[in-house]
Amino acid sequence: MSINVNQGLQTFLDESPTPFHATANMSQQLQAAGFEFLDESDAWKLQAGGRYYTTRNDSSIIAFVYGAEEKSLIDMGIRMIGAHTDSPCLKVKPLPEITKQGYFQLGVETYGGVLQATWFDRDLSLAGRVTFKTTDNQLQSCLVDFKTPIAIIPSLAIHLDRDANSNRSINAQTQLAPVLAQCHTDAKYNFRDILKTQLEQEGVEVEKVLDFDLSFYDTQKSSMVGLQQDFIASSRLDNLLSCHLGLQAIINASSQYSSLLICNDHEEVGSRSSCGAQGPMLEEFILRLMPETEDRLRCLKKSMMISADNAHGVHPNFSDKHDANHGPLLNHGPVIKVNANQSYATNSETAARFRHWCEHVDVPVQSFVVRSDMACGSTIGPITAAGLGVETIDIGLPTFAMHSIRELAGAKDSQYLTQVLAYYLNNRE
Repeated sequence: MSINVNQGLQTFLDESPTPFHATANMSQQLQAAGFEFLDESDAWKLQAGGRYYTTRNDSSIIAFVYGAEEKSLIDMGIRMIGAHTDSPCLKVKPLPEITKQGYFQLGVETYGGVLQATWFDRDLSLAGRVTFKTTDNQLQSCLVDFKTPIAIIPSLAIHLDRDANSNRSINAQTQLAPVLAQCHTDAKYNFRDILKTQLEQEGVEVEKVLDFDLSFYDTQKSSMVGLQQDFIASSRLDNLLSCHLGLQAIINASSQYSSLLICNDHEEVGSRSSCGAQGPMLEEFILRLMPETEDRLRCLKKSMMISADNAHGVHPNFSDKHDANHGPLLNHGPVIKVNANQSYATNSETAARFRHWCEHVDVPVQSFVVRSDMACGSTIGPITAAGLGVETIDIGLPTFAMHSIRELAGAKDSQYLTQVLAYYLNNRE
């Protein structure tokens, strides 16, 4: 069964190089499963027993199962799962063309906490959203994906930097620009013209490319790794792994109870956007679902959010980076993430509930607390808890090389979390 889970996960990872593509792929799966699309600019008439989804900025998505049980919202609340669609990457600047020493490059900006060294010497492609004027003078946007390797960031040879293995730093402004082509005499590259040609090759009629939101990505596909295929290696495991497992959970959720999945963009840069967790997307959805304040507040008091984001697995070569009692192992089950300073939203009651659900489905569970002398990252969990007042727990699957261009997770853990999320959405106790 875990093989099937990972096969679907790998397909999703490979076909989702950007948050836009991830959201489009989740939308397609929801449509195929009978979910009805809700346009945020339309009036909504949600009915008990219905299954719905909506998107914002083409990069964030909410899926909702409206429980058929009478008064299920007030009496039993909503079981929620939260994740994020974005991953650290290199984004193309608005005026990106660079011609230097006879090479054509693109200027990039680091997005999120990129582990920069891992981006060197990889076969890179480019994907995202492009906004353009059509031949009949209309503004449109569409997704684009070059798919094939079109760029690379070559390393500097060690002969020219003898201290490379002991003391090499990376300047994001001057040393991360990908190389796309060698310039011939008097040749000039216009990146918008390149995008126009690519769109036309994909069957889109374009008069002029106006703007874009594009990022580079590694063309190497996800794979199962290890003598016994214990691991899954891929780009964007943080956090498309959680998006995919949450999506499968809501698709297979019972119509008896109300459940919700939200996958926000911009978590890696603080979530401060209209479609990020600090924006109003989830709150506005709940308001439209339950406009009466008394009913809404009663519902939220009975609700819960599982914020699912990757956790740091204890690395065998760097085990001293973990608290000795809190080093999660890959393939040993999901991790409850705890922080005394509220970087994670977990408290003793939400942690106990999660442990209880894991016991019900015979899934092992672990804990993570960052070393007391190290800083702790955060998630959408505390933001959601503070914004809605809903009880929240932060959990995740243990991962190596988080924020690398290629991360590593346990093959068994995806099945473990699938079992827990299914129990969580389909039972009330």
